[in-house]
Amino acid sequence: MAGSDCLAANDWICGEYVRSRSQELTDATLQHLWITGASVAIGLLLAFPLALVARRWRPAAGPVLGFTTVLYTVPSLAMYSLLLPVFGVSAAVVVTGLVLYSLTILVRNILAGLEAVPEDAREAARGMGYGPLRLLFGVELPLALPAVMAGLRIATVSAVSLTTVGAIVGYGGLGNLIYEGMNSLFKAQVLTASAICVVLAIAADLLLLGVQRLLTPWTRGRTNARAARRIRIRARKAAV
Repeated sequence: MAGSDCLAANDWICGEYVRSRSQELTDATLQHLWITGASVAIGLLLAFPLALVARRWRPAAGPVLGFTTVLYTVPSLAMYSLLLPVFGVSAAVVVTGLVLYSLTILVRNILAGLEAVPEDAREAARGMGYGPLRLLFGVELPLALPAVMAGLRIATVSAVSLTTVGAIVGYGGLGNLIYEGMNSLFKAQVLTASAICVVLAIAADLLLLGVQRLLTPWTRGRTNARAARRIRIRARKAAV
């Protein structure tokens, strides 16, 4: 009776709502997760070559960074509305919009991370016979990972938040429940779905932080300069 009472009273916190709508909450959460994950993954795949182009051809850096910045200034409602004629009412509208938003953060962070790699680390790697691809993936990217992961964390948390706006086309994950609850003044639904969104954002950030620490052990008490020094020492030994 106490559980049904909180539903009848339209309380903000209601355990009966969570129990009776558990499947609905699960489905919305799973949709939220796959939209967020797909958009960030695609954004990362697109941002990496764009950052490489901006670094390789300096005249292209301004247009690339400027274009991605302009995309980020478009309001999310307007972005999704502009994409509707292209993709129709589908999840592709939301995913594409989030991909475009993520490019601003990811391109800048990847570019900043690559440009922060010490030049002596590059020289030492070239002295060891590293070609362009091996230099990029074996030296530059590992040293740029802290900046890249920082951008990935920001892009992911932003995507968790902006996915909710996808409710305007029916693909907003937990945003669907939030907007439905606001329209019907269903307090428990609004608060529960919002709280899950916050938990997802925090969990995603902590998970990526853990991945970052796992992939960049030298940042724990070591600097990029020390990593570069190790490469130089190996290069000297190889030369001898």
